[in-house]
Amino acid sequence: VQLQASGGGLVQPGGSLRLSCVASGNFFSINYMGWYRQAPGQQRELVALISNTGSTNYRNSVKDRFTISRDNAKSTVYLQMNSLKPEDTAVYSCNALIKGTNYWGQGTLVTVSS
Repeated sequence: VQLQASGGGLVQPGGSLRLSCVASGNFFSINYMGWYRQAPGQQRELVALISNTGSTNYRNSVKDRFTISRDNAKSTVYLQMNSLKPEDTAVYSCNALIKGTNYWGQGTLVTVSS
């Protein structure tokens, strides 16, 4: 499986962005897909996760602001980010878990600044 992330950019505080991650290969073999982020000088952290049955999980700091979803027909997972804050600034990467093996896409930079 190869993953291609896109959708990052510069946005003002309070703004919105939608990240996309397109998976090549057998999308239905993916058990979980997730979005992670890494801010400068910090460790990578899980932002949101979605299972192949559609169940979701979020880190507390993004609950009620971010929404992860998947479109099986397009083999794509999205991260809708609303009410963005400067502390959301990071490189966001998508991840797929297949039978215990992690696959990573390249990151996309999200900068929240006025």
